[in-house]
Amino acid sequence: METLLGHDRTISSALFEEAKKIFPGGVNSPVRAFKSVLGPPIFIKKGDGCHIWDEDDHQYIDFCCSWGPLILGHNNAHIRESIYAAVAEGTSFGAPTRLEIELGRLIVDNHRYIEKLRFVSSGTEAVMSALRLARGATGKSKVIKFEGCYHGHVDSLLVKAGSGLVTFGESTSAGIPEAFAKETIVLPLNDREKLEETLEQEGHNIACIIVEPIPANNGLLLQDPSFLECLRIKAYKHNVLLIFDEVISGFRVGFEGAAGYYGIKPDILTFGKIIGGGMPVGAYGASAELMGHIAPDGPVYQAGTLSGNPVAMAAGYAALKQLLAPGFYETLNAKTAGFVKALQDFADAKGYPVSFPSVGSIFWVAFARERIIAAEQIDPASMNHFKIMHLELLKRGIYMGPSGYEVGFVSSAHIDADLAQAVEAFKEALDIVFS
Repeated sequence: METLLGHDRTISSALFEEAKKIFPGGVNSPVRAFKSVLGPPIFIKKGDGCHIWDEDDHQYIDFCCSWGPLILGHNNAHIRESIYAAVAEGTSFGAPTRLEIELGRLIVDNHRYIEKLRFVSSGTEAVMSALRLARGATGKSKVIKFEGCYHGHVDSLLVKAGSGLVTFGESTSAGIPEAFAKETIVLPLNDREKLEETLEQEGHNIACIIVEPIPANNGLLLQDPSFLECLRIKAYKHNVLLIFDEVISGFRVGFEGAAGYYGIKPDILTFGKIIGGGMPVGAYGASAELMGHIAPDGPVYQAGTLSGNPVAMAAGYAALKQLLAPGFYETLNAKTAGFVKALQDFADAKGYPVSFPSVGSIFWVAFARERIIAAEQIDPASMNHFKIMHLELLKRGIYMGPSGYEVGFVSSAHIDADLAQAVEAFKEALDIVFS
């Protein structure tokens, strides 16, 4: 089979068979199982710069970047050396360290919408904690979320959630009590009438509105800034907190993420692994007043033995210092815009029904010409095109995340020659898709 596919995965295939005896589906996170693309998953051996190598010694230009956080590429020297230095002193203490203060201060001093924050160990944990804070601070229990926005595997938010769920053709998850789901009100993105109607009827029960300001887990559903401004106004009007889930967009489209990019102040922000240089880290932040509800200052309990662990803090400090270099985002975003333009120009010249929405250094391959701003606009049949493209890109040394609903990322480690090589690979792959 692999020879017929033209891309040998002998060792990866053997590892996958072994993994299936140990892990559900052979993986520790569902999308990695390659269920929505062709062939068995490839097992990664190492990464350096914008390249990764699999166990069969194929080399790829990586546009997954560990699903976004590796904005500096793989094996960044400053991050690596900082990790080595931290590990030499110990890996975990379950106690305060100076490194927590250094990374926390770096974030607070350079993000206008955060006065205090709390480190956790994942984006999901950050969102879970932010919801608890919103409910604890307001005394209300219900949450508004939007179709196609993914907020981690938090029980009450795995409702029409996107990400891996939509990859498998599902919109929710088993194992979630109906009572939990009833606390979540799901609205269509950009339906302002429905938003106002819901807030008028249920505002007295709603603790918060949570949204990906740049929805990037179910395609790249770029919203008009006026919709985000509407959320801000309506939240104020109905005494509801606004949470921006910036696990993907935070520190990616700019140091202040989407909040800074659009100039809109949410009440609470959540972040993921990018603040740890790709290590298992998350955080949530808000005003000092709101964060004053968090234990031990207030009654909202949240804890974690590995929260603020020294290895992740050292990695994060080394990473974010580099992001603060003058012109970092301008250079990266311009590089991405050039890459996307080359792809779009090719598709336009060929008349192919494909577009490449992008923001900052995030891009998506959408097999449609019209602008897509809602999950329901994505034709599930278009994922067949993605399957073919994904395989053809792998053959040509390009790695994209194994789901057509997921976005791609450009890192500062992608140089012009890498991007030019990738453009040619995409052209050849698309020619095959539409042949």
